[in-house]
Amino acid sequence: MIYFLGDVHGRIDHVLPAIRPRDDATATVVFLGDIEAQHPFEEEIRPLTEAGIGVWFIHGNHDTDRQRSWDHLQGSWHRCLDGRVVQIEGVQVAGLGGIFRGEVWYPDGVSATHQKPAVRRYGDYLARLKASTPPRLRDSAKVTGKALKHLSTIFPEVVDRLADQEADILVTHEAPSCHPHGFPAMDLLAQVMGVKAVFHGHHHDSRDYGAWEAKMGFRTYGVGLRGITDMKGERVVAGELDGARRY
Repeated sequence: MIYFLGDVHGRIDHVLPAIRPRDDATATVVFLGDIEAQHPFEEEIRPLTEAGIGVWFIHGNHDTDRQRSWDHLQGSWHRCLDGRVVQIEGVQVAGLGGIFRGEVWYPDGVSATHQKPAVRRYGDYLARLKASTPPRLRDSAKVTGKALKHLSTIFPEVVDRLADQEADILVTHEAPSCHPHGFPAMDLLAQVMGVKAVFHGHHHDSRDYGAWEAKMGFRTYGVGLRGITDMKGERVVAGELDGARRY
């Protein structure tokens, strides 16, 4: 069984008691971003891996708020689903970490519905950033400030790479358009990939998207703050703010 973990923001003590494998069953967890690991991620997930639980993740916007949070994920990059399709528990799972940011996607105020990316790759962004940075600051441009923040920006090259593949499930930090703050670009990606379900984090809520399924062509599940939802869409652990959000 695959379980999807809502934004944990530095705390995962609730995970193992909720999904400890029983008998010959297997279990895999997928972190939906905003992990904010307090220590190297491999250390934090050791209780899970020692219990035989598989671990994958995508990153969220808060994973680049501080250099330390980002650094703690670096030793676990083999577990990152961003821009990849991986077979997990016999299911093809695709991942898209990070969020859309206007500086990259619609710098001139163009809406997210008609996105016109300013730059397609992070490397292009870095080159542009360094070109506009005073010479004495260029040496630190790769690891500080905007350059660090944009490590959690969705760049078009990653979306394009996923769009050329097929999957059963798409896991994202951002939400599709069925969420009040979601993006039509997510709908299109899921449709092009032929996925049956999308699981997302970011918004710390768990909404009923049932009315959107026929229109969108796939099921969507938001997983709340430190919530856990299984691949069937059943809530295993309620998010801490489920039902509290109003838009």
